Amino acid sequence: MMGWCCSGVRRALALLVLLFVLRGKGCCCWGLNPNSGDEEKSLRSDPDSWEALHRHKRSWVWNQFFVLEEYTGNEPLYVGKLHSDVDKGDGKVKYVLSGEGATSIFTIDENTGDIHATKRLDREAQAYYTLQAQAIDRLTNLPVEPRSEFVVKVQDINDNEPKFLDGPYLAGVPEMSPLGTMVVQVAATDADDPTYGNSARVIYSIIHGQPYFSVEPKTGVIRTALPNMDRETRDQYVLVIQAKDMVGQMGGLSGTTSVTVTLTDVNDNPPRFAHKSYQYTVLESLPVQSVVARIKAADADIGSNAEMDYRIMDGDGPGMFNITTDEDTQEGVIILQKPLDFETRSGFALRIEATNRNIDSNFLSLGPFSDTTSVKVAVEDVNEPPLFSTQLSKMNVSEDAKVGTSIGRVSAHDPDTSNSGIRYSIDRNTDLERFFNVDALSGIISTAKPLDREANSVHNLTILAIEILDPNQVGKGIALISVRDVNDNAPVFAIDYETLLCENSMPGQVIQTISAVDKDEPLSGHRFHFALDASVAGNMNFTLRDNKDNTASILTKRGGFRRREQPVYRLPVLITDNGIPALSSTNTLSVRVCDCDSDGVALSCGAVAYTATGLSTGALLAILGCIITLLVMVLLIVTMRRRRKQPLILEEERDIRENIVRYDDEGGGEEDTEAFDMVTLRNLNIIRDPTVRRDVTPDTPTFYHYTSASRPPYRSLPDNVVFREFIWERLKDADVDPTAPPYDSLQTYAFEGSGSVAESLSSLESLSTDSDQNYDYLSNWGPRFKKLADLYGNSDSGNVLS
Repeated sequence: MMGWCCSGVRRALALLVLLFVLRGKGCCCWGLNPNSGDEEKSLRSDPDSWEALHRHKRSWVWNQFFVLEEYTGNEPLYVGKLHSDVDKGDGKVKYVLSGEGATSIFTIDENTGDIHATKRLDREAQAYYTLQAQAIDRLTNLPVEPRSEFVVKVQDINDNEPKFLDGPYLAGVPEMSPLGTMVVQVAATDADDPTYGNSARVIYSIIHGQPYFSVEPKTGVIRTALPNMDRETRDQYVLVIQAKDMVGQMGGLSGTTSVTVTLTDVNDNPPRFAHKSYQYTVLESLPVQSVVARIKAADADIGSNAEMDYRIMDGDGPGMFNITTDEDTQEGVIILQKPLDFETRSGFALRIEATNRNIDSNFLSLGPFSDTTSVKVAVEDVNEPPLFSTQLSKMNVSEDAKVGTSIGRVSAHDPDTSNSGIRYSIDRNTDLERFFNVDALSGIISTAKPLDREANSVHNLTILAIEILDPNQVGKGIALISVRDVNDNAPVFAIDYETLLCENSMPGQVIQTISAVDKDEPLSGHRFHFALDASVAGNMNFTLRDNKDNTASILTKRGGFRRREQPVYRLPVLITDNGIPALSSTNTLSVRVCDCDSDGVALSCGAVAYTATGLSTGALLAILGCIITLLVMVLLIVTMRRRRKQPLILEEERDIRENIVRYDDEGGGEEDTEAFDMVTLRNLNIIRDPTVRRDVTPDTPTFYHYTSASRPPYRSLPDNVVFREFIWERLKDADVDPTAPPYDSLQTYAFEGSGSVAESLSSLESLSTDSDQNYDYLSNWGPRFKKLADLYGNSDSGNVLS
């Protein structure tokens, strides 16, 4: 038989008592009687005997072991002992441990069955471990007992302090609250085992915050400890709350948190004005709806509890001022409602009341929640512009009024005590055409030009009144001048009538109804009279009937009108108005004779065209356009042919040294005589006029000395001589020409000479030559060439060198 032998930890009193009782019974192991092994063998040999048994006892007895957490000893902590009845102590039985923490945390002596814990255990990390134990035959490795499971429970010690998981706390309570008002509840948790001992039983206390607040030890509810705490005196408190385990006994662990308590405002303070009277001064020119003053009643409360309304209880000048509340600053804003006039009233006295908007009935005893003050407003005089007695003056004038006719008078005065004189003028921006004038002293308005009601029936003038003592003070008034109508326009046709008369018209047929318009506007309305002009009153073709409603009808007197006979009739109509005096005008009505269908719809009107059969107008215009286009093209061709082709070589009088002639073709070699005109170089005319200005005339030598009389013509000289002479002449002209540009010029000539006649120009060889070259001219070239003149000049200098 195999059983459990356990040894509890000495500090576990309950476990020690249990061991003592078991030992008193003479046994240190829990298990079955020793015959249980034989009984088991008999059961294995005779399986049918299972049915004869009423109960079978296991060879393993389950048990629970306890081990203290946070063991700090140097040796492994003994947990318990495992023993089997099969084990005879001869070493044939081996004990094996498996499950949670086997081999890593818990070890077993395979010979004795002693179980030890090799690591420190933390109950808060894992409260218990489930293990399996088995006894096996050491030689065969076969189990001698069935596997059994047991639990090792970690026993708690007080190693965790209480913690406020929701801290620090923020809370609020209304000011003036009664004693014991709940503020907030705090809660601390302890990770120790709440079912074992007092390790997790927490007691609350207040460390900082007395005598204002208290805390219930068991619930953690914080309450006010003083009544009527005033926010205006102190609005915030910071409390320190402690939670201690072991029911607050000595040796328990503790934790703290902070609780910030804010006193929220209530309306317990009425508004109060700082002064009983206020004095303000404003200018009489202050515009209406302007702010006169701002006053404020102080209220120690905040937010909605400090909101207030202002009103004017009584005062001078009813309706002169109004007061409103500035919602941002809670100030009373006094606003001007009517214009001020120092000369009429120089001061006002007001009585103003400020009242809390949101009054708390719980604090009415602290009231009243309103206050009053007096406000005096003094009006300061300013120099005001003149005032017109009537801001808008309405006048009228007949449109036939003569220039200089008086229309009306405007009047203005200085409202100030100085009573300055006034000068009047018209703002010409309102009378651009200068139809009117105003007398500067009297203010009488008169006409300056003839008026035309039909062009402008109403004139809106701005009259300026200027103080004589202070011209910067200008008042403005309006003069509205209406122009009365006179009958100065004769009536005319309302529209340009186009009257069509069918050839098949019958006598007495109405062919046109006419009406008239008149630019005038008589008070009684228009009344027009129509009649045919006296010159055609007795015609046999048409007659006129006045309809007496400002219209008239044109009727035919006969039928049988023919376009071929007369395509158009001109009918003068006389129209007269009812004005005084009456005006009339003659208007001509054109009547065109038309060919009409059976319904009277005109098909064609006017004269019958007697044109011969031929091309249409469109075709003639097209032909004319083609002819004009051809003429333009011919003129262009002739103009292009007459243009003279420009020569490739510049004119003879132009300087060819700065011109580049480019040919876009390949030359034919030396035998190509057409690529460039060589005659230009041989032309004697290329030599410039000898009268051209030459400020300096260096005696430039040539290799062929000719006198002016004996110089052969260019055409008789060899080509190489011609080219040299040409180049020397050009160089000479460039040297002495004062108008030549001040830049270097490179002249390139495609000519290969036959050799220099002067041969070498080296000064080293010049002394040994027999040349008869004359260098006397070097002495005439100035001091810069004196050395050369001494070397190559006359024979005297030669003797010096020798």
